[in-house]
Amino acid sequence: MARHGIDAAMLAADDPVRDEIGPLRIPMQDPYSAGKARLLGWTAAALRCRWVLHGAWGGKVAAVTVFGHASDRERVEVLYTSLLLQATAQLVRVRPPRPGESVAAYRRSWLEGFAAQVHRRLAEAEERAAGEAATRASATAGPGVAVVLADRRRRVDTHFDATFPRLASLRPSVLSGSGRAAGVLAGQRADLGGGGLGVGRERALGA
Repeated sequence: MARHGIDAAMLAADDPVRDEIGPLRIPMQDPYSAGKARLLGWTAAALRCRWVLHGAWGGKVAAVTVFGHASDRERVEVLYTSLLLQATAQLVRVRPPRPGESVAAYRRSWLEGFAAQVHRRLAEAEERAAGEAATRASATAGPGVAVVLADRRRRVDTHFDATFPRLASLRPSVLSGSGRAAGVLAGQRADLGGGGLGVGRERALGA
């Protein structure tokens, strides 16, 4: 997936129209809509996209808009579909080990740990793929990989700021559950290879 993203970026360097910048809005559903939104947003950020929360209030989120190049938005959607299936399949089974702890609070913190670890792994994979592509392209006369990626990010930022000129900032959420460490371990085992392609998209996004 990371290599595909770099290849698409390099192909579009001479013809930006083929990989246009735009939005992709994905609705969130409870339970744990805020955690699902965080998983989507952090996945988008690792894949060089920006993201916006809609209807964020009282620990709930109505939707998330992913903003970026078409090839990156497609990668985000495919990965999020797969990751959401993986996370929700485990989330319904996890329970706090300590008697008396809220199951919902434990699961919210578990999902935060899962999302954080997925973000770290994706960002590292993107960095490795860019380095490998730069090595392969070092003998060519075309623009360098780092230059192309920096230009794409600049253009995304410019379009994003023009589309959402008056965004409000949210305070970082403080989760009380003790499930983060278990979520991190699950995120380390998560399949980031797009294994969810064979599963219905509507089922995944509505999980």
